Amino acid sequence: MSNKLRVATCSLAGCFGCHMSLLDIDDKIIALADKVEFDRTPLTDIKRIGRCDLGLVEGGVCNAENVEVLREFRRHCTTLVAVGACAINGGIPALRNHYPLQACLDEAYLHGLGVEHPQIPNDPELPLLLNKVHPIHEVVRIDHFLPGCPPSAETIWTFLEALLSGQPVEFTYRQIHYD
Repeated sequence: MSNKLRVATCSLAGCFGCHMSLLDIDDKIIALADKVEFDRTPLTDIKRIGRCDLGLVEGGVCNAENVEVLREFRRHCTTLVAVGACAINGGIPALRNHYPLQACLDEAYLHGLGVEHPQIPNDPELPLLLNKVHPIHEVVRIDHFLPGCPPSAETIWTFLEALLSGQPVEFTYRQIHYD
């Protein structure tokens, strides 16, 4: 049995930039791997989440599959973290919230520039879109919020280092101030 903390990550509606920032911690990823065991993440390609100490979730909630994945993370993770602007406030995906869902679908699939075969997809394999994009705290309880678009690698490292050592999470002004 490993004494390492189990960590899972996922990306919902967003650009995957927060995962890229995690990878930008460069050689510190080796130090992180000494302290944690990765469960479901793009790093491991594990598809189903197991019991985890820490879940890092980026992206907003825009469809039924996002809701299902997020609720599964909440059930399986002791501590759940909203990583980045999309997870915290819906970010860029939430820009569609200014328009009714049907208007977005019509523009994208029926009347948009370059549409050649107008048809709104209706396939059971495609997750149903929600009427609006939600920040993740509107769907499940969140334990920590890590701001940024995306948070810098330094900010992510500071957060993980504090969390893993049981210390209070404290950022420098430069790490959480955006000009």
